[in-house]
Amino acid sequence: MTDRERVYASLRHEQPDRTPYVIGFTQKSFAAMREHYGNDDFLGLIDNAVQGVAPAPGPKDHWPDENTWQDEFGVQWDRSVDRDIGNVCNRVLPERDLENLEMPDPTDPAKFEGFAESCAAGNGKFVQFGIGFSLFERAWTMRGMDTLFMDMLEAPDFVDALLDAICDYNVALVEQAVKYDIDAVHFGDDWGSQRGLLMGPELWARFIKPRLARQYGAAKDAGKFVTIHSCGMVQEVFPQLIEIGLDCFNPFQPEVMDVFEMKRLYRGRLSFWGGVSTQRLLPYGTPDEVRTEVREILKVVGEGGGYICAPAHSIPGDAKPENIMAMIETVNDQ
Repeated sequence: MTDRERVYASLRHEQPDRTPYVIGFTQKSFAAMREHYGNDDFLGLIDNAVQGVAPAPGPKDHWPDENTWQDEFGVQWDRSVDRDIGNVCNRVLPERDLENLEMPDPTDPAKFEGFAESCAAGNGKFVQFGIGFSLFERAWTMRGMDTLFMDMLEAPDFVDALLDAICDYNVALVEQAVKYDIDAVHFGDDWGSQRGLLMGPELWARFIKPRLARQYGAAKDAGKFVTIHSCGMVQEVFPQLIEIGLDCFNPFQPEVMDVFEMKRLYRGRLSFWGGVSTQRLLPYGTPDEVRTEVREILKVVGEGGGYICAPAHSIPGDAKPENIMAMIETVNDQ
């Protein structure tokens, strides 16, 4: 089977010849691996099953200085410590007023320049179109997280208008992306802490779910799979996510959910992507412990499809290189 065929089988809850996997690095973990092994040869051992593609950034996207990145929405990120994501350091929407909100143009032809070639570069792999910070996260990065929570209680009409503007933009992007040779649409949108939904289930259902349904529907109507990323303890909304069309959930954190119990509960209804501990196992385990745990998750969660094996997030900088290599060797030894 090709990597693409393996992912298709998994998302259809059929048994592939081996469980597909995806392994990604943060800048710090990649640097640690290169220093430990003296070269980048370890990359040749990794056969990721998924090829990620994305629209081109808008004209606002640039680096105002060496430590600050500005995204296409005008949100600025301090990357002096975290070089991969950073911390929001400005406020695009200081007031409850959308009159001067400047959204990127989803119909700008430049957004999909070279997109067909990027899709074709995933020859034999599962090609996934991704939108990061896709709804709740996009809203709070512009408004401020604490402020947005207060808005949900004090000014729900304002939150509706803001989320609708973001959702309209995302749907327009998806409607263009599905014209190309992609297999899935992926939405990144963290809703959880490690203790539960950040806004609670009632506000999630009130504000987030209806817009997710629109976004997922744009992909499902075109016959594409829908995958999502949300960190944290969010399993209480799995039934609602399945209801609105979700096929695969990531990052599947073992620190906040029993991955084996999730497989038992949602077998045949929801696939999972992730599951290898980045908070406990890769930083603090031994190579033998890594091999044992990865083999077990491949055997139990991968049985009958429904699973893409991966670290529960891009590998953090404190993960031991020898543990990362043990994981790579184990997923290859299927």
